[in-house]
Amino acid sequence: MASSAQSGGTSGGPAVPTVQRGIVKMVLSGCAIIVRGQPRGGPPPERQINLSNIRAGNLARRAAATQPDAKDTPDEPWAFPAREFLRKKLIGKEVCFTIENKTPQGREYGMIYLGKDTNGENIAESLVAEGLATRREGMRANNPEQNRLSECEEQAKAAKKGMWSEGNGSHTIRDLKYTIENPRHFVDSHHQKPVNAIIEHVRDGSVVRALLLPDYYLVTVMLSGIKCPTFRREADGSETPEPFAAEAKFFTESRLLQRDVQIILESCHNQNILGTILHPNGNITELLLKEGFARCVDWSIAVYTRGAEKLRAAERFAKERRLRIWRDYVAPTANLDQKDKQFVAKVMQVLNADAIVVKLNSGDYKTIHLSSIRPPRLEGENTQDKNKKLRPLYDIPYMFEAREFLRKKLIGKKVNVTVDYIRPASPATETVPAFSERTCATVTIGGINIAEALVSKGLATVIRYRQDDDQRSSHYDELLAAEARAIKNGKGLHSKKEVPIHRVADISGDTQKAKQFLPFLQRAGRSEAVVEYVFSGSRLKLYLPKETCLITFLLAGIECPRGARNLPGLVQEGEPFSEEATLFTKELVLQREVEVEVESMDKAGNFIGWLHIDGANLSVLLVEHSLSKVHFTAERSSYYKSLLSAEEAAKQKKEKVWAHYEEQPVEEVAPVLEEKERSASYKPVFVTEITDDLHFYVQDVETGTQLEKLMENMRNDIASHPPVEGSYAPRRGEFCIAKFVDGEWYRARVEKVESPARVHIFYIDYGNREILPSTRLGTLPPAFSTRVLPAQATEYAFAFIQVPQDEDARTDAVDSVVRDIQNTQCLLNVEHLSAGCPHVTLQFADSKGDVGLGLVKEGLVMVEVRKEKQFQKVITEYLNAQESAKSARVSFRLWVSREELRKAA
Repeated sequence: MASSAQSGGTSGGPAVPTVQRGIVKMVLSGCAIIVRGQPRGGPPPERQINLSNIRAGNLARRAAATQPDAKDTPDEPWAFPAREFLRKKLIGKEVCFTIENKTPQGREYGMIYLGKDTNGENIAESLVAEGLATRREGMRANNPEQNRLSECEEQAKAAKKGMWSEGNGSHTIRDLKYTIENPRHFVDSHHQKPVNAIIEHVRDGSVVRALLLPDYYLVTVMLSGIKCPTFRREADGSETPEPFAAEAKFFTESRLLQRDVQIILESCHNQNILGTILHPNGNITELLLKEGFARCVDWSIAVYTRGAEKLRAAERFAKERRLRIWRDYVAPTANLDQKDKQFVAKVMQVLNADAIVVKLNSGDYKTIHLSSIRPPRLEGENTQDKNKKLRPLYDIPYMFEAREFLRKKLIGKKVNVTVDYIRPASPATETVPAFSERTCATVTIGGINIAEALVSKGLATVIRYRQDDDQRSSHYDELLAAEARAIKNGKGLHSKKEVPIHRVADISGDTQKAKQFLPFLQRAGRSEAVVEYVFSGSRLKLYLPKETCLITFLLAGIECPRGARNLPGLVQEGEPFSEEATLFTKELVLQREVEVEVESMDKAGNFIGWLHIDGANLSVLLVEHSLSKVHFTAERSSYYKSLLSAEEAAKQKKEKVWAHYEEQPVEEVAPVLEEKERSASYKPVFVTEITDDLHFYVQDVETGTQLEKLMENMRNDIASHPPVEGSYAPRRGEFCIAKFVDGEWYRARVEKVESPARVHIFYIDYGNREILPSTRLGTLPPAFSTRVLPAQATEYAFAFIQVPQDEDARTDAVDSVVRDIQNTQCLLNVEHLSAGCPHVTLQFADSKGDVGLGLVKEGLVMVEVRKEKQFQKVITEYLNAQESAKSARVSFRLWVSREELRKAA
């Protein structure tokens, strides 16, 4: 204990004692206090001052644990009111004091005055005047101070104050309760409502002893969610403070000791209560963190009722400024630039259930692990068949569900990535495999934390860390809360139900199984699939969910550059642009939902066919981007014209596989040959549908009778065996029958299933689309399938014209075409092919007038100028018509506004 609280000496002088000053830290009883000095570079010195010439009652004392026969000592009457009188008057206030006597044992007795000098209130006199203390027995009034005490006592007796009032003062004796029989029930009974209390003792910065009012429970309260440095008890009974333990204790003492506070009782740990202490001047829990006196602790932060994020934010504040216990702190991402800490990237692949591959804006790929979560894993002894290779995605319970959740949520989407820490590479041990360096981050999309969503569905668990391990998610508390909810609700891994089993047959390379499976896939037409792996630009591994099997799939109709191959004894280098083709295919289809048409299989058991992604043919796309050439086997396919057109366009660009392409010498005479008139071979068609983008569907007049006969037979068959309403479950890509508004059944294809009440269908013989409930759909009888008679509606677009971009202008053009040609017979000539659909000219059957040219003359569309020599004559005619319409300002919307805009520019 320090010898003084402020500069000055002890009262050794004969006449006038030295006046000393200090701040009241604690009131020990009605006649003793502890004062302290001002802190200078650490906790200040303290000293105990006992009031001279008076006596107050002794407070209750608990029996020592080392003396089993000893009993608790209760309060003496009026002892607690005397202590409270001083506590409310003095705690935290500046006082001055004089020392009148010092015993050989070192106890100091003196006078205490409120304020900076002896003109302030005399504390001893105030106590005696309130009847809360008496003059010491045998003391003679032989000086002015003692005379005033005697007068104050007489006045208190006359007024019957305090101990001089009637009765024995038993009502002032507290019924102190030192233990609680059932702490959990005690905490729950308060329902997290604030309880009035007095802080009686501060053990360290985050642990206090509190007196709960009004029932006088004396309890130990640990601050929820944090831990301050403590005092280690050594073998000899001494205490050794950890760094900043004394400073943290003083920080709490100077703000809370013997203050009136409110405590929210939040939980219990052994016999100790976890809680939050509220003071009018602030929340001590958050202050300790913000000043660098405490760290967050995971095991109790979840019960903190005022929001764990506030505690993490306060701790982050201290870490960033390296305050006190964080003076040597180095952030996990300190070596990263800001652009590498937070960025937006596109998700290209999901790796199992805790990692993704993203594409950065720079074009680079980066693997990101989700911070602080662990994917599903096999628990206990491995029950797998020793002769069977483990397939984690299908054999580990809930791994497939977790991967699918991430795949459907993220693939192809842009996400926000916040790097939390970099996990360094670790070498292999006997039980743990080696790990390369991993970037761990929090990934969000649309404000949703993906890791938290996974954990809340029970598809991942949260990793537990050592308390001093700072390499964790920046949203670690939300992850713990999500896991607690999943456990409570029995979700996923925490469910007591039987685990899901995925029996997925892998028939890749199994020729026998593939042969058995081939007819089924051929009959199915377009089948849904998920691309699980891309071996090369044209070789993929697919998962067929309906059939629950894995197949190797080769793209038909193209010749893609071969990639590098590892052969026995050597490595065969890949062909030029093989890596680019593989990357193109990966970016476009990896882990996406696609549709496949299986045509055949090779001798190795690989299926060959066409793959469609968002309506586009992957084979055509590879050819378009100069990454493949058309293979001669495509000639017998319905996609041959699209492939040829794409290849021709790619050749003209002279890029990638066509970089060294040179036209054959015979083509030198092409200009002479091309000067002849274009080929005009018009055939009669029946226009059935006009689309909003000015495409149209037609039926071939020559096959019209076949369609009529098939429809008649189909309707008779349906009338004989009508489908059971609601029995058909539509799936995207399937052919079916649909009941139109006229009450008749037509052949159709399912394009999209929103719900059983909203199914998008396409009438394959007429080209129109509709949204119907599944109750108006049925299974297409095999006798009337597209193998018996192909779909009769063929899509075309007008050649030599541009579809207006302006929505109103486009509507005018569509309305004009609908009025002129829908449900009428016309003459059609294919002019050129494109990746979408063939471009044609259309003539009225009677007048032979060009429908497209008529639209140009009416000013409803503009001309698309093409450079091919064989089209120059017709292009010139179209351009002349356009100039005439422009001069006459036939269409105000298409010409006038556009001209005005051009002039303004």
